[in-house]
Amino acid sequence: MRFENQVFSKPGVRYRLGVLPPVWERVKLSHNDLAWYTGETGHALSVNSTCQEHEDAPLDVLTRHLVMGFTERLEVEQQKVVVDEREALRSRYRAKLDGVPVELLFVVLKKDQCVYDFTYVAPLGRYEERLEGFESLVRGFHAEDVS
Repeated sequence: MRFENQVFSKPGVRYRLGVLPPVWERVKLSHNDLAWYTGETGHALSVNSTCQEHEDAPLDVLTRHLVMGFTERLEVEQQKVVVDEREALRSRYRAKLDGVPVELLFVVLKKDQCVYDFTYVAPLGRYEERLEGFESLVRGFHAEDVS
């Protein structure tokens, strides 16, 4: 796996992301292609791609898989958006992670036999503080041809 010049690549997949502000520090998290954290505020975001043998599930079902690790989940809003010329599902939740209240934003899309998901986690009441970084990352997303 590699990430340079805003392009992530691993066998069978390559994609470009938008630029994050410097407050985001890259961290390694298992089961994620990429992840970042802001130590001083406790915000986190991650990006993942699944390109082999994913079932052709609807975007809302794929989103529900992402919230499974959280408790006391409450869907705040959900809307269809366009990301990289594909329909995507943008879902905002309030939930608890290990008993701590958090606000969540997920963006999920399917493109070229791959599922891409973006996750933003904010401490309760601090959702807006680092949201622009997440928005920039998603806005710059583009799946690239690997053939």
